Amino acid sequence: MTNYVDHHTFFSDAVNIELKDISETRKSLVVTLDKSEVDSEHQAVVGEIAKYARLPGFRPGRAPAELIVKRFAKEVREELKTKVVGKAYRGGLEKTKLEVITVVEVDEGTVEPGLSSAITFTVDVHPVFEVPDYLGLPTQVQRTEATEAEIDDVINGLRQERADFRVATRPAQKGDYVKLAYEGTIDGKPVTELAPDKQIYGKVPQTWEEVEGEQEGLIPGLGRQLAGLKASDKKDVKVTFPADFAAAPELAGKAAAYAVEVQEVRERVLPELDAEFLKSQKVESLEALRQQVRENLKMRKEYENRRAQRQQASDALTARIEFPLPESLIAAETQDVLRRFMEDNMRRGVPEAEFEKNKKELYENARRAAAGRVKAQLLLAKIAEKENIKADERDIDSAIMREAMRSNQKPEKVAKELAKDRERLRALQKAIVFDKALDFLVSKATVTTAAGKV
Repeated sequence: MTNYVDHHTFFSDAVNIELKDISETRKSLVVTLDKSEVDSEHQAVVGEIAKYARLPGFRPGRAPAELIVKRFAKEVREELKTKVVGKAYRGGLEKTKLEVITVVEVDEGTVEPGLSSAITFTVDVHPVFEVPDYLGLPTQVQRTEATEAEIDDVINGLRQERADFRVATRPAQKGDYVKLAYEGTIDGKPVTELAPDKQIYGKVPQTWEEVEGEQEGLIPGLGRQLAGLKASDKKDVKVTFPADFAAAPELAGKAAAYAVEVQEVRERVLPELDAEFLKSQKVESLEALRQQVRENLKMRKEYENRRAQRQQASDALTARIEFPLPESLIAAETQDVLRRFMEDNMRRGVPEAEFEKNKKELYENARRAAAGRVKAQLLLAKIAEKENIKADERDIDSAIMREAMRSNQKPEKVAKELAKDRERLRALQKAIVFDKALDFLVSKATVTTAAGKV
């Protein structure tokens, strides 16, 4: 694609407008005001300042214009530039009918009385496209009925939460907790020397580890090698740290040997399904507990289905059409994706330095995700317009309540903050419209399960 795909010129008595296509969604808008227009704005600015200016020997509004210009040169110059640029922008949009998304850059040129002024606006505009058929998008859901095995698993989990741990004299087995001490080496060197700031990975006089637990322990693979050991037993254990071990990057990908000494074994003893346990779950019978679990599982599956449908509908819609995406929207969304990713990972303990190692890959992945989101948002905005989907007062109130709960603030405070920040309020309204438009697509989608249509 060439730099300038098209070139349009618009004329009026005192304004010349040139519109150039940088790309399908980026335009260069050059608006030239002749000197009579600039002089008119200059006179208006001087007159406005003169109304309030206080100069010795003159009442407000009575000081000569030349004295105002001299005394308030900086203020006049800045206000004139603001007025001229604003007038040029409004006039340019009125003539060209551009649907601007973002003003990328403004080159103000020279703005002085007695001279014409040429202002160049680089803007991103809405892409032109026809919305594809969006009714009956294919989605698939999972069955929501809970199986007896699933119910048993949940109840077992509830019992696990209230389990007691008793000292066991037998060898450790899966599900037990072992109290142990360990000291690690890598190629004969103490881990404490290789990672001096992460002593917990090098030498610990006492800690607990679950035997063959579903969740990985502090030392990757250690828990899987403790079965069969009992109190006072010693064992040399070999582990390999993952290549992406962010908790201690100095150890990532390295093979280590740990000298382990077992101090105690405790077995997990689950509570009986008796009256006391049922009371703790606020039910009167086992059947009532099973019914409660059954209903909760169904609600969870329905929620997961709904979330999956929303993603499927969005993916199906965006796959039906290709159109150019405004670069400024992709850039802003990319930064948002990166920010959320980094915040989430830093909360999990990943050091900021780790992001620098994969900076290029992270950016490319974030940009791809951002492009998909921008495309979906543009499509949803068009669909919302066609279907007259809007954010009403009740929607905004609900969003305020959710934000208040999330941030642990009073709803009144959140509402006041929104009222002061129009940009944030507009972003909230957009998000609500996108959300409602997506719900609309799901409500009109074709739904199937593994067993067929529903």
